[in-house]
Amino acid sequence: MTISIDIREEAGVRTLHFGSDWIQGAMRIARPWNLELDYTKEMMASLLLREESRFPRKVLLIGLGAASLTKFLYRNRPLARLTVVEIEPRVVAAAKQFFKLPEDPKRLNIVIADGMEFIASGEQHYDLILVDGFDADARAGALDTLPFYQMCRARLGDNGILAVNLLGHSRGFKASVERIREAFDERALAFPSCDSGNVIAFAATGETVRIELEDLREQAVKIKTDIGLNLLPTLSRLEQAQCCPGGVLVL
Repeated sequence: MTISIDIREEAGVRTLHFGSDWIQGAMRIARPWNLELDYTKEMMASLLLREESRFPRKVLLIGLGAASLTKFLYRNRPLARLTVVEIEPRVVAAAKQFFKLPEDPKRLNIVIADGMEFIASGEQHYDLILVDGFDADARAGALDTLPFYQMCRARLGDNGILAVNLLGHSRGFKASVERIREAFDERALAFPSCDSGNVIAFAATGETVRIELEDLREQAVKIKTDIGLNLLPTLSRLEQAQCCPGGVLVL
């Protein structure tokens, strides 16, 4: 089925739609490099989970949308090499035309492919894998299966992080988290739903992530100062939801 791609603008924000009112991506025209939607900011909580200053150096993004995460990492992690897999070539064209997707083949590799097939056939390893792929009916399909998550784990290098956008209002949300936990030997954590209803699940390989909330706040303040990304509301929700027993995030 051919999807309908719509571009809309309201109050200085340009949005991407697949033939419905559901927003597939957004960009504030005056600040095209910033993250506009809450769930995209939440996915970048990945940056708090590893203390290495160079993290991440190799990133795989499955699902391009309006290129928000791609542009953010391109701008704020200049040493990182990014691979983006997008199944629909017209989404890539729209991202270039309307959402300022940069063209830089040395640092940014755009692949037109099915995300499941790409990760199954590839041999490259990544520090960070971001999964944000849905069709026009908000279905993730093969991107929300145990075999897919197992292959994500196989493609992560030492001390890798997986971040997956899940729709919190979906009946399958908890089942999705369980699949991720199974694939990562229980090393997975779903952050409490943000205002948009999206739930971001994280999983890890390598050394155990064990960080006190106070240390996370210090890191978040530094990230806010350095690159303008405010993750403090995310940490407040984590604490309120009692996701970190004893004030320590363990993953």
